[in-house]
Amino acid sequence: MNRTRYMLLRLLQGLLTLALIATINFILVRAAPGDPVSVLAGESGASDPQFVAQLRAQFGLDQPLGTQLVTYLGKVARFDLGFSYRQQQPVLKLILDRLPATLLLTGTAFMLSLIFGITLGALSARRAGTWVDSLITLFALIFYATPLYWLALMAVLVFTVQLDWLPGFGFMTVGAGLSGFALALDTAKHLLMPALVLALFYMAVYTRMTRAAMLEVIQMDFIKTARAKGLKPHRILRAHVLRNALLPVVTLAGIQAGSMIGGAVLTETVFAWPGIGRLMFDALLQRDYSLLLGSFLITAAMAVLFNLITDLVYTIVDPRIELT
Repeated sequence: MNRTRYMLLRLLQGLLTLALIATINFILVRAAPGDPVSVLAGESGASDPQFVAQLRAQFGLDQPLGTQLVTYLGKVARFDLGFSYRQQQPVLKLILDRLPATLLLTGTAFMLSLIFGITLGALSARRAGTWVDSLITLFALIFYATPLYWLALMAVLVFTVQLDWLPGFGFMTVGAGLSGFALALDTAKHLLMPALVLALFYMAVYTRMTRAAMLEVIQMDFIKTARAKGLKPHRILRAHVLRNALLPVVTLAGIQAGSMIGGAVLTETVFAWPGIGRLMFDALLQRDYSLLLGSFLITAAMAVLFNLITDLVYTIVDPRIELT
């Protein structure tokens, strides 16, 4: 199958997947306890049944569930994610305003976890059975088992409260009036802690995965043949062992790249990072159905996109793989 046809087929599968996800999310959100109209009426100080009925009609909540679902899917097909009654702005605008911050955080965390995870995993496999291997394995298990929110809180306590090395909250220094390189440096300082905290868990996973995959590849016959031919050990490790061991790591990274965006809720909440994760958390507390559904859909779309990119990366890592 040629690449263009493969891309079109996967794109169609992705669109069908998003339609199914949008339907399931809609049903689950509507089934959740809590009524957004009651929240709005309570905040405005009005409990008149007629006013509540007007609010329901305004947001389409007086229609049967099936009608609401069809209306919602029709709007999604036109790239209309609805209107946030809480923020009084279009949902798509609110999400696009927060998306760059989330992509910056998760993209940085993803690259850090992948680079350090593969490096440490390769070092651990090369020094298998030594104290280096044991030390790397120990730290990987610790970071894998430690709750993310606890790491975030401890990072703020140590590096912000105690040592005063890094800012603990926000995207940039408010009211500083910075621009250019000074603004980029200030943003990088705010980014460092949340990105490292988010990367630690995934780095531990990639470290263990790379180590296991490399130790498996080392036992294969073609590696023994390469040694018999007199190839240098570092060349065998880099060109033969690591390249073949990267396939399961790429698979896992592609899955987690999309889920990392939705999984940044805890990190963004602890560090007050103005991203989609924090937006989803606020929407949940405020019963803002439209904003919550829109956030879910965008994160699902990102996951589908990253999975498609992962499939294409396979052919770069190992050209022997056919597009089927």
